[in-house]
Amino acid sequence: MEKQHSEDFLARPTPEQLAWQDKELGLFCHFGINTFCDQEWGEGKDSPKLFNPLQLDARQWVRTAKAAGFRYFILTAKHHDGFCLWPTSTTDYSVASSPWRNGSGDVVRECADACREEGIDFGIYLSPWDRHEPCYSDPQKYDDFYCRQLEELLTGYGPLVEIWFDGAGSEGREYDWRRIMDLVKQHQPGAMIFNMGAPTIRWVGNEDGLAPYPCWNTATTAKGSMFSEASLQWLPETPAWVPAECDVPIRKDRWFWHPNDEESLLSLDQLMDIYYRSVGHGATLLLNVSPDNRGLLPEADVKRLLEFGEGIRRRFDHPLTEASGSGHRIELELPVPALIDHVVLMEDIAYGERVRQYVLEAYADGEWKEIVHGIAIGHKKIDVVTPMFAEKIRLQITEAVANPIIRKFAIYGAQK
Repeated sequence: MEKQHSEDFLARPTPEQLAWQDKELGLFCHFGINTFCDQEWGEGKDSPKLFNPLQLDARQWVRTAKAAGFRYFILTAKHHDGFCLWPTSTTDYSVASSPWRNGSGDVVRECADACREEGIDFGIYLSPWDRHEPCYSDPQKYDDFYCRQLEELLTGYGPLVEIWFDGAGSEGREYDWRRIMDLVKQHQPGAMIFNMGAPTIRWVGNEDGLAPYPCWNTATTAKGSMFSEASLQWLPETPAWVPAECDVPIRKDRWFWHPNDEESLLSLDQLMDIYYRSVGHGATLLLNVSPDNRGLLPEADVKRLLEFGEGIRRRFDHPLTEASGSGHRIELELPVPALIDHVVLMEDIAYGERVRQYVLEAYADGEWKEIVHGIAIGHKKIDVVTPMFAEKIRLQITEAVANPIIRKFAIYGAQK
C-alpha cells in the first residue's frame, strides 16, 4: 500500500553523496610509526627515526586497490600517536624528522599522486586525538593546531573524496567543529565528511564491516567510537541523508601491520560475507589493508584482496537479465529457464528511499513461489536465493511511501 504523502518530505542525497555511494568499495590504509613498533595505538613517544620504509611504493598500494575493483583510497595522514605522514609546519613529529627519503619524503603526496594516476579518488584520515602534541591539554590552542594541520591537507593535495574524523580517544572532548567544518566547506566542498561535526556519511557503529538490515540512509545520530555508547552531537546543519560506511581490517582486529601475523588474515568466504552484509545492505565498505615495514602491501594480503575482487566480479558482472522501471510490480523473463542464486535490487535514491516492503517471486513449474521478503532496498540490496531453476522473476513492492523508482533489478546465476 502506497502512503499518500507529498514526495517533498523525502530526504535525498546531494550529487556528491550519490556519487560516493556508487563507489561502494574503498580501501583504508593504516600506516605510520605504529607500523615499525608492532602496535595499534602508540603513545606519541616513539622516535621518528624508526620510520624508514625503504621500499615504499604508493603505486603498488593504489594499483592493487584498483585491480581489486576499489574506487577510493583513504590514508591515515595522522593517527592517535600524532606522527604526521606529511612534512607539516605544525610539528617536528613527522616524516621530515625521519631517515626516510633523507627527511624530504611525503607519504600523503605519493598516495595522492598515485591515486590521480590510477583514477581512484583519494581521501585522508586525520585523528582529532593527538597523544604526542603538548598543547592537546589546552582545547583552544589545540583547535588552532589541528585546524592548521587540516588546512595543509585540504589545500596541498588536490581534490579529496572524504575526510575521516575518528572519534576514538576523544570521548567527552569538545573540538571546534564549526570551525573545522567551515575549513572543509571552504577548501573541499565536494568531500564527504565522516561522522563528526556536520557529517555527510556516518559510521555504521562497529569495526566488523557489517551494516544492520535495514540500514536506512537517513539518520539523526551515530556512535562516536567503539569505547562509548554515547551518540555524537552533530551540528544543526547536518543533512537528514547520512549514509553509512562500514570499516573493517582485512586482518582481524589489526588496523596496522604486525610481523608474523598472517593467521589473522580473513578468508575469502569471510570477506564475501562482509560484502553481502555491507554493500549488499546498501552501505559502503571501507576495507583496511596495511603496508608493512618495507612500505609495501604484504603479498598474502594482496593475493586475498585480488581474490575478493574476482569473487565479486564472478558473481555480479554478468546478469542473466536485468531491467529498471517505476511502479509496484516489475516482471523479468529469463531468455531461457536458468538456475538463479542472486537477485540485486537498487532504488534510484536520487529520489529518496521509497520502498518499505517488497516480495520477490519466481515462476517455475507453472506457478509463482515467494523466494524473498524484504524491507529496505535503498542504494542496493543483494538477496541470496536458494539455487533454483526459474523462468521468470517478479518484484512486488507491497509498501512504499511514494511511487517506487527501481534503478536496477538484476538476476544472476553465479559461479562460486
